[in-house]
This record gives sequence, C-alpha cells and structure tokens, in this order.
Amino acid sequence: MSTESPLLRAIIYLGAAVVCVPLASRLKLGSVLGYLAAGLVIGPFGLHLIQNPQETLHFAELGVVLMLFVIGLELDPAQLVSMRRAVFGGGTLQLLACAVPLGAGAIALGLPWQTALVVGLALGLSSTAVSVQTMAEKNLTPTPVGRTAFAVLLFQDIAAIPLLAVVPLLGVPAGNEHGSRGMAALEVLGAVAAVFVIGRFLTRPVLRALAKTGLREVFSAFTLLFVLGVAFLMASAGISMALGAFLAGVLLASSEYRHALETDIEPFRGLLMGLFFIAVGMSVDFGLLVHRPWFVLGLVLGFQLVKALVLRLIGKPLGVAPGDRWLFAALLAQGGEFAFVVFGVAKAARLLPGDWDGMLTLAVALSMALTPLLLIVHDRVLLRRTQSERTADTIEDAHAPVIIAGFGRFGQIVGRLLFASGVKATVLDFDPDQIEALKRFGFRVYYGDATRLDLLRAAGAEKAKLLVLAIDDPMMSTKVAETVRENFPALTIVARARNVTHWQALRSLGVRVVERETFESALVVGRHALESLGVRPYEARERADLFRNHNVSTLEGMLPLWRDETERTNFARTAREQLERQMEQDRRDIHRHSALGWQSEIEGADEERAKSSPLAS
Repeated sequence: MSTESPLLRAIIYLGAAVVCVPLASRLKLGSVLGYLAAGLVIGPFGLHLIQNPQETLHFAELGVVLMLFVIGLELDPAQLVSMRRAVFGGGTLQLLACAVPLGAGAIALGLPWQTALVVGLALGLSSTAVSVQTMAEKNLTPTPVGRTAFAVLLFQDIAAIPLLAVVPLLGVPAGNEHGSRGMAALEVLGAVAAVFVIGRFLTRPVLRALAKTGLREVFSAFTLLFVLGVAFLMASAGISMALGAFLAGVLLASSEYRHALETDIEPFRGLLMGLFFIAVGMSVDFGLLVHRPWFVLGLVLGFQLVKALVLRLIGKPLGVAPGDRWLFAALLAQGGEFAFVVFGVAKAARLLPGDWDGMLTLAVALSMALTPLLLIVHDRVLLRRTQSERTADTIEDAHAPVIIAGFGRFGQIVGRLLFASGVKATVLDFDPDQIEALKRFGFRVYYGDATRLDLLRAAGAEKAKLLVLAIDDPMMSTKVAETVRENFPALTIVARARNVTHWQALRSLGVRVVERETFESALVVGRHALESLGVRPYEARERADLFRNHNVSTLEGMLPLWRDETERTNFARTAREQLERQMEQDRRDIHRHSALGWQSEIEGADEERAKSSPLAS
C-alpha cells in the first residue's frame, strides 16, 4: 500500500504518537516534545514515511482552531472586557519590545529594513499551540502568570491579521491597492458581524432543537460544523481562523450548552493538536541544518535569548510576580505558528532573499521544540533556586489541624473566625503580593500552589483534620480536591464554590460540604426585598428557607445528571415548577396559621431577641 493512502498515513501518525508521546512523558519531557519527536522520526529527514509535511500542517492547524474555541468557551464577554488592559496594553508592549531588538538584529545580519521589520514582528509572535498546551499540562492556565501569558497570546493572534496585510505592501506594489484594501476591510467587518450574529442569535436555538432530539452524535456533528464553518468564514475574509473560533467560543460561553460543546470538541481537539505538533516536527529541514549548522543554531538561540531577556524585563510592568518572570519568559520565548504563514507571504512578496525563508522557518520550528526543554531547565534549576531563596515560606506549623487553601476575601473570613476561636491553621496562597500584605497584619501565610502534592504533604495534610478549600479559581480548586481525594482520603474537605458548575464538580469528587459563595448573602438580600415589599419578616424567612432547601435538594438530584445536558435541563424545569407549587402552598399555609396568631408570637420573640442582641443599636 502506498504511503499516499490516507489510511496508511493515519496509521503512521497514530503509531508514532503512541510510541513517542508516552516515552517523552515517562522521561518528564512533556507531550509536546513527544509529538515533535514523532514528527522528526517519520518525516522527510527521518524514516521518509511521510513526504509532504506542509499538507499535514495545513490540515492540523484545525487543532489550534478547536483549541481557541474551547478557550473561548471558558470566557464570557464580561471577562474578555475585563482583560482588555492585559490583552491590548500588555500584548502591545510585549510585541513591540520584542520586535525592536529582533528587527535590529536582522538589520545587523544584512537584511533591508523592510525585511527586518517583518522578521522582527514575526519572531516576536509566540506559539499559542505550544504555550497553551504546556500551561494546561503544568496546570498554569488558571494562575496569574498563566492568565498574563494567555492575554499576550490572544493579542498576538489579533496582531497577526494586520501583520499579514502589511507584508505585501512592503514588497512589490500591487495595482489598485487602495480599492483592494478597502474591500478587504469591508470583508473583515462583514465576517466579524456574521460570526457575532450566528454565535449570539442563531446557534442557541439550533442547539436547543438538536438537544431535544436526544441524538448525541448529531449534536457533536453540528458542533464541528459550527466551528469549522466559522473558521472557513474568517479565513475567506483573510482573518485568522483561530481568532474567529475564539470569538465564537466567547459568544457561546454563557450558553447552557457550553459544557456539552466542550465535551464534544475535546477528543477532536486533542487529536488534531497532536497532529499539528507532529507536522511541525516533520517540517524541520535538516538539509539546511547540515549545510549551515552554526548559523541556524546561532539564529535559534540568539532570537530566543533576546526574546527571553525582553520578556523577563517586561514582566514587572505586565504584573508578573518576581518569582514567575523567568517562567513567563520560558513560556513565550519560542516562535509561533503564525510566523510560518508570515514568512510564506513575505517570500511571495520577494521580501526574503535566498534561503532566508527556509532558515527562519527552521529556526521557529526548532524554537518550538526547545520550549519543553526550557521549562525543564526552569523547573529543575531556576525554580529550585528561587524556592531555596524563599526561606520565609518554610512551613513551620505543619501539625495544625486545619489547612486553608486560598486566603482571599472568602478564605480570610473563614480563617479569622477559626483564629478567633483558638483554632490553628496552615494557610497556603500563591499570590506573593497578597502574602506580603497579610504578613504585615500578623497572618501566617505561606507561598505555594496547593495543587502540588509535595506542598500539601509539607503542610501536614496526612495528619490534618480539615481542609478549607477557598481557592478563587474553579479549575485550581477542583484540581486540589482531586489531589486530596486521591492521596489523603481521610482529610475532610469544606469547600467554597464559585457557581453551580463548580459545586457539581466538587460534589462529584465526594466533597460533602460545598457552599456557593454568593448563595446565602443573596438569600438575605431576597428576604429584605420581600420585607420591603410588605411581606412580614417571618413569612420572608420561611420563603427563603423553603427556597434554600428546595434549591439544595434540586442540585443534589441533578448531580448524577450534570454531564447530560438534556436530562439536566428537563430535571431543572420540573424542579422549578415544583418549587412554584410548593411556595404557593406554603404562602397559603402561612396566611392560614397567621389567623391563629402564632405568627405574631414568633415575630414578637424575634423582636425580643433582636433587642437583647449586643449588636442591636
């Protein structure tokens, strides 16, 4: 059978991945390096099993598209707006700060200023695929440094659009330039508007109709159709497919079908991302590396060193904690997948003379392969050195009966109550600024990521009686619960949940006590609202208690169904109707008993207790 057979190529890709990725993971090199090594082995400069890596690379870019769609699903428009300063301010600073010295280096190598400008900006871009995959594997995505890195990567995806438009203008001039640019701008605006209308108004009714059919495979097919259709629409307008998919994901982030969409996309995303890294590995041109080894290696190490130093320096204005700035640099020091496209356009515009296109493409591919190694160096050298320098973070109170993970506004209230009651606690938080501020007020707070098993052991998790899980980020909180359940099954967990989804995730892990952070305060406000509308205080309290009990029992009933969108929706609708009937019946009962006078007696008792309270004014 010829290697041009799609079936045989699929077997080759899967076989290489199955062999190389587990081996790389076992050696603690990360899955990305495993996929790159698989591509090197089966590519044109390895065993010659695959001869046309560019064709595979173009197809595998859909993995990046699906990845950005899933990331968009994790953000709602309000979160995106709140990130605007980090995205546009921090992203602009990063790209310009990296492009200037890299462009100057290109001029020093003899390239004209137009070419140096393109090279500097293109090498200033980082790989969204490599960085996000690496952050996900190391659980860095929800951390402050992870959020800053993602904001920069998001800006780079946006900046790639005007960069691709500018490159041809720096080359050989084309006819009717102004007209074509105006038409291109209209196409871009039209494509963005179309994605907004489709994602905001048309997709949800279709998803609702498909969910009612109960045919999961049709729902999955529509999910793929939607993402690929948006990618095609954006690509037709000359916009990044990945950016279009991200926008579509953001528009559906508040949808009730968000988790079902994410679940359906995840298997395809994982496979295509792996294929993308394999294709990058196959694209490494060892012919150029053999003919000009020192120049190519100097180019790779030179631009990564410059970029890493710049990223380290701008970490402070970007708000990256001092201990995380080298990590931030290691995450973003590589070249990006958009550089392949930029160099291709620059070659067509005759901006890159000789074999510069091949050498720059090779340098970017090698830099992506070096990223896992840079992170290993960071973890084993720089991180250990940083941790050894932080003697103040040695956990001295390892035998405290309580561990508090996360000491923000929520954790502080719990901690202050425990401390006031004479209960000792070991407090863990990974925000250095927060730790320093709390230490000034006498709190014993230790720097550390509570998802790390070694830190939990050092905090005394094996002997502690209780873990108060007050971490703000749902992903990190769930990860801590998973680690504790797996390694310290006897440790009781009392957890704070950000929302219903977070509550369901923690409860599904066996955490018995989970309180939603805004639920009780919202019930108190609701009671006051009813009283302001003329409802008697006792009746308002009864209604709130009824709502609380019914809400909790509804969530408990939905827990076995929370991964099934259709069943969960039907259960919630039935529960809501039952609650309305119960509240109406309870309202009639309260009015009937009120006529007997017992309500006034209870209210009088409430007033007496209020007068005798030391907090009464």
